[in-house]
Parts: sequence; C-alpha cells; structure tokens
Amino acid sequence: MLPPREAFSPGASGAIGLLARRHAKWDGDDDATVFGTAPPGAPFRDVPFVPVRPARWPVTQIGRYGRAIAHAADALRADLVEVHNRPDLALILAERHRAVTLILNNDPRGMRRAQEPSERWELLDRLAGVATSSAYLAGCLLDGIADAPRSPIVLPNCLDAAELPPPAAIRENVVLFAGRVVADKGADGFVAACAEALPHLPGWRVEMIGGDRFGPDNPETPFLRALRPRAAAAGVVMHGYRPHGEVLAAMARAAIVAVPSRWPEPFGLTALEAMACGAALLCSNRGGLAEVAGDVAVAVDPDDPASFAAAIRRLAGDPERRVKLAAGGLARARLFELAQVGPQLTAFRDAAMARFSAGRPRPI
Repeated sequence: MLPPREAFSPGASGAIGLLARRHAKWDGDDDATVFGTAPPGAPFRDVPFVPVRPARWPVTQIGRYGRAIAHAADALRADLVEVHNRPDLALILAERHRAVTLILNNDPRGMRRAQEPSERWELLDRLAGVATSSAYLAGCLLDGIADAPRSPIVLPNCLDAAELPPPAAIRENVVLFAGRVVADKGADGFVAACAEALPHLPGWRVEMIGGDRFGPDNPETPFLRALRPRAAAAGVVMHGYRPHGEVLAAMARAAIVAVPSRWPEPFGLTALEAMACGAALLCSNRGGLAEVAGDVAVAVDPDDPASFAAAIRRLAGDPERRVKLAAGGLARARLFELAQVGPQLTAFRDAAMARFSAGRPRPI
C-alpha cells in the first residue's frame, strides 16, 4: 500500500514507489499487488497495480484513502497488508483485524500518529510487524521508548539488478548530482563547491538532474529560481527532472556522483544506485548514508564549500582512486540487491503472519 501521493509509474515514481515495486516482484512465498493513487501516465506493467479511488467520506483525506484501501484489500482477500511510510494508514487498516505491517523510509517522529513515543509504542504493539530501512531510522522509531513491546527489524532498501544499466567501460569526465534539487539534499552546497572546483578541472563537466519533486510537473520554487543563475555562472548544467531510467543511465556514464545531503538521510537510495552503476561516490555521512556507503565513498560536508571543492578536485585528479572506489562500490551494492534482501523480506512477512495468527481470538 503506497502513500496517497506516491506515484507508481516509470515517469513519475519516487523512492518509495520503486521500493514497493521491487518488493512486489520478489518471488518469495506471497503473490503481491500494489495499491495506490492512479499515477499520471501508465503504471509499471511488471507487477499488478490497482488504483484506489477514495470515497467522499469519512471526513479526513487519509480516512477516505484508508477506507478505500481496506475495501480493495477485502476484495482481493489479502492475507497481509504491507503499508509503506504511513503509520496513520497502517493503524486504520489494523482496526479491521487484518495482518498489517509498516515499512518506514522516513523519520517517523515527523509523521501523523508517530510523533510521540507513546504513539510509536502503539505502532510496535498493534501492528504485526514494523521494519525500517536503516539502523538510523530504527533509532528514530525507538527514541524515547524505554520498554518497547517489540523491536523493529532493519530491512534495507534494495536494488533490482535487472533494472541497472551496465557501467560504461570508459567513464565521462562528469561530476553528477541526481536527486531532488532542494536545500535538504545539499544542492546549493554542491553548486557552491563546483563553482570553486570546476575552474581547476579542464575537460570536466558538472551536471544536475532533478527538480523540486519527482515527476515531470515540477514547480519553479524560490530555491530553484535562486540556484539557477548561480549554477549557470559556475558552469553547472541543470537538466531538470528525468525519468528514473535516464538517471541510472547518467550514473552509469559519470565518473563521479555526489550525494551531499544536508538532512539526515533515512537511507540514501541515490548513493546506492550510484555505486551500483559504477560511479565513484562523494557523499555526506548524515543519517543512514554511512550505513549505505561504508568505506567506499569520499565523505563531504555540504556546508563547507571549500573542503567539498577540494574533495572534488582530488578525486577528479586521481583516476586510480576513482577506479578503486568504483570497484568497492559495485561490490558493496551487491549486498543490497533484491536477491540478497528478498529472503529477509520473506522472513519479515512470515513472522508477521505468524504473529497475527497467534494473536487472533479463536472462534467460539
């Protein structure tokens, strides 16, 4: 079950939609169907997808969406409902005495019905299972809870090797930023660092792919309007939003990919994709990024343009180090492939079903 605003199509899907697609494709013990709002354009065709059309009641939007999801799950006779990133939706569905799990890809402390420790305790107590995509997020979930009724499991985000383009044999001299072009992602710090570094790197280009949000219909935000002239002055080419397949292809060509997130990344899927595409990775070590990158990336600070620029210059000028980092990144990315994470997903689902069955009242 996707959040109500999460698109599920090749041209407009974010990280959660991509993850749900991979979970649905996993050939474990269960057949899976993805439910969500009808996307702009055709949905992914390789997994079953049912668009949900909320009724006009109850009053709240999430209540309407939750009721529509519940009816769809009833019609499908679903044994297990896997909710992505919406604690409030998971609790609504759990009220119908169904096995419900929650997979968190963001800090729950900013989510409805999960902001307080008592609310997060209730999630762990009432749901059949709760998983987080990183140990960092598990710590956020357990923050302030002295005696959790049940521990969450860490179920890392995964990659589908079949979706990845082959890394280019000869990489282009490109430093690439790919992701949402917002302050949280360090886009302005990237431009500032490249403004210092690029004049010292003849033959190199700097490119940015992304907009304020996922999908072709991106607003021209004040942040973007302020960043564009600075990027142009620095020689940074901004391509705007591109479908996920094009982003991966660009990563497979670029020598260096930068993920200079300023906010604590819950996981860091872009960094994982960059490694899987054979690029040398520059990234901050905030949030869950350190768990993803390990020791095969160069750490950068998006709020220190001088040191960030120096890191770009050193890596661009050291082809042997880029090759070493790229090889280490490829090896590390294999640990996150669906074939490796899938069995953990199956075990999580099986444990949730067993826990739900054990807790159901017996018929009189």
